[in-house]
Amino acid sequence: MKKIRVLVVEDSPVFRQYLEHIIAHDPRLELVGTVETGEAALQILEQVAPDVISMDIRLPGMNGFEATQKIMRQRPTPVVVISASLENADLRITMNALQAGALTVLEKPAGVASNGYEALAERLCTQLAIMSQVKVVGRRIETPVAPRFDNRFDDRPTVNASGRRLLLGVASSTGGPGALVRLLGGLGSEFPSPILLVQHIAGGFLEGFASWLGEVCPFPVEIVRNRSVLAPGKIYLAAQDHHLYAERGFVRAGRAEPVCAQRPSGTVLFESIAAVYGSEAIGVVLTGMGDDGASGLLSVRRRGGHTIAEDESTAVVYGMPAEAVRLGAVSESLPLPSIAPRILELTGIRRKAA
Repeated sequence: MKKIRVLVVEDSPVFRQYLEHIIAHDPRLELVGTVETGEAALQILEQVAPDVISMDIRLPGMNGFEATQKIMRQRPTPVVVISASLENADLRITMNALQAGALTVLEKPAGVASNGYEALAERLCTQLAIMSQVKVVGRRIETPVAPRFDNRFDDRPTVNASGRRLLLGVASSTGGPGALVRLLGGLGSEFPSPILLVQHIAGGFLEGFASWLGEVCPFPVEIVRNRSVLAPGKIYLAAQDHHLYAERGFVRAGRAEPVCAQRPSGTVLFESIAAVYGSEAIGVVLTGMGDDGASGLLSVRRRGGHTIAEDESTAVVYGMPAEAVRLGAVSESLPLPSIAPRILELTGIRRKAA
């Protein structure tokens, strides 16, 4: 079996040695280079031709965000961000790296003697192996793609008396931060509906993700820790390791068992939206690995809600959207640039011409 070629970009000698050790002992992986800076990584990128890159965030010279940007331009390669610090500056760099094209973020173990060290090592190697299979590109497809419709259900609008959809639910995973910026930015600050969001993110990074999302999108972001009143034009995320549930006029967080191996789960969110809002809801599944969200989206569609999956032409990972399409859960598949305009149409909003 051909081994997966790994390039390590890490300035800490201790952690660099740790990565060299665990990669050398994983039969799936082959270490093809270790460098201390992003500049050095770019110099050897073509020569070593890695299948995946382990990227530190705080580096001398260009940081991990800048290095990821340049890698995606020079030789698009799957990047796994490794971050040791949960300080605001480092979290912002991490989230910007995810927007620039990095696929996921993992937390560095505190040390070889720390609790859960072996489990973290196994998870890191497994993530490198999984992400190496993602076919990343330097620039997502921007040419218009006609929507693909699934007519297994009658999707004629059956909404509330105002004729508008009242709630938007979104689920995303690998590649999600960049897709969310495009989607949410396209909705504009006057978007009239609450936005309930499930984004799979590593433990410890939720607060930074929420803060960053509030900076790069035109909406305030709230992390729901118990129960909150729904407000128009506001994004709601569940507290760490909690599911997100829609209620009539409210949203709450809860600690039920994981679904589709996820907590929060897009399927849990969509099922609650279907039960409470039915035809007044819009459900969207964006890029992501696995099948989370698909069966929940089917519930939304069966209750008369309008459901959208990101088209394969733009999805970084066409896993979650593909499963939703396979189940017949999708009213229409749209490329990412077309999703926000379609949502605005469904909610009765017309964007002003620039």
